[in-house]
Amino acid sequence: MTTFCESVTTDDPKSRPRNEAGRIPEKENFMEKRLDALDIALKNEMNEHHFYLKNAERTANPVGKAMFAQIAAEELEHHERLKQLAESWKQDKKWPETVPLKVNDTAVRSVFGRAARGGEKTAGDDDDLKAVRTAIAFEAKGAQFYAGLRDQSADPKEKAFFGLLADIEHEHFVSLKDTEEFFIDPAAWYQKAQSSGLDGA
Repeated sequence: MTTFCESVTTDDPKSRPRNEAGRIPEKENFMEKRLDALDIALKNEMNEHHFYLKNAERTANPVGKAMFAQIAAEELEHHERLKQLAESWKQDKKWPETVPLKVNDTAVRSVFGRAARGGEKTAGDDDDLKAVRTAIAFEAKGAQFYAGLRDQSADPKEKAFFGLLADIEHEHFVSLKDTEEFFIDPAAWYQKAQSSGLDGA
């Protein structure tokens, strides 16, 4: 599986158009790198969508089922928006002016809170813990990846778009850490939630 941190080296630099000095035009080189990064993001968003969907169907834990299903839906939305962006960039070579590239805020925190407050106090099994820890690693890398795209951009709309994706991936990360704690010891999680408001209320 391609990871968010993998270097982009899929194309042959010798095949790229060059200017009179024999160099790849800076703007074109930047766009090539951005499109390569988007290709990685598209693959990862879809891989993660399938991963979360598979685990939502697999787990018998109501909290895990709700969390995995919600994040699966959000990753699919991210994939669709990134696909729109990639198609527009390939055609117009600039940030799209007509494609409505908006991403909904994540609902994962409230979904986790509702599921956890439902009275379910069953710990996660070994497969649940393995899945949530894999997911935590996914989301940490995803947040870092999108933050990098945000920081490399000079366009305010592009910066805001990737910044929102980075924030959402970070929120997924935080909520999955809560889920991990819940899976390990639901009673301890409830006690902590009651004293600090972590139940999503």
